Amino acid sequence: MSGYISQNLRSQIESIDRKRCCYCLTTEANSGMPMTIDHIQPVSKGGLNTLENLCLACRTCNEYKSDTTEAIDPLTGEIVALFNPRQQNWKEHFQWNNDASQIEGLSPIGRTTVIALRMNNAVIVATRKRWFAIGWHPPD
Repeated sequence: MSGYISQNLRSQIESIDRKRCCYCLTTEANSGMPMTIDHIQPVSKGGLNTLENLCLACRTCNEYKSDTTEAIDPLTGEIVALFNPRQQNWKEHFQWNNDASQIEGLSPIGRTTVIALRMNNAVIVATRKRWFAIGWHPPD
């Protein structure tokens, strides 16, 4: 992450994003780790430090996203932009499977984002099953 992000802007982002990852919806409370600030449009590609371009992301989603803004849709083989949490609605692109352990892509954007960010990696799927069993998941 490049550039200064004021505490006021950080607080706004945390409030809007409800202290959860805008991609996989993992909450800070469940993960036990502070959320990172993600540049939806990376600084390396001209992204700015503005509310419209910043969101919370868990460390895993942020790491795999890196400076990626598009990827190949596994169904169509076409290049598709990744999910933009400031411009798009999560429920239009994603849903939980029956036990809420995996995120399913409902659209080309959803499918592409699930794969690119490895939102169903083995560790998080096992963890979501535990959270679901005790009523901590899925988030509202």
